[in-house]
Amino acid sequence: MSALRLINETLTQSGFVNQVSIADVFTSDFDIYKVVVSNFDYENADTNVIDLRPRFINSSGSTITSSNYDSARLTLKAETTFDNDRFTNLGYMYGSALFGTYDNAGAVLYIFNPTNSNSYTFMLGQGAGGYDTANNRFRGAKQIGILKQTNSITGINFVSSSASLNFKCDIRTYGLRVDS
Repeated sequence: MSALRLINETLTQSGFVNQVSIADVFTSDFDIYKVVVSNFDYENADTNVIDLRPRFINSSGSTITSSNYDSARLTLKAETTFDNDRFTNLGYMYGSALFGTYDNAGAVLYIFNPTNSNSYTFMLGQGAGGYDTANNRFRGAKQIGILKQTNSITGINFVSSSASLNFKCDIRTYGLRVDS
């Protein structure tokens, strides 16, 4: 039997959006969740890279946008040296889902202890995507992040790093069973 249980499938393929929220997906049934983002595409694709920035949704249904997110990201670049970035006190986490003109890019995120109101919510992720493929520009990323609040988190929100770019993608959320 698989340790993964599909909890939610959100498909935005019917239209382009600037953000997508998946509410009431995290429960006390699991301590670890796997979120898979795939089949990404965005409007007016150009040679810029964008990322999907995760934010969490609390048990009241509100997206947490306060400056309590810290994250770090290692971005591997095909055509040049890598970037090692650290971000503190933002209203979102920098994403590991990096996209450009190349369709079907994606990412996998793991969320730890989201509903435990005595602990911070942690995330780690990795993803890959290409942009400006004519010039061999491809990106891979590994990321860690934390929400420095002890709220009960029940959902996740993804917002585009560019307010002028709308996207569509598939997002599947799994609960990860840990047997002792």
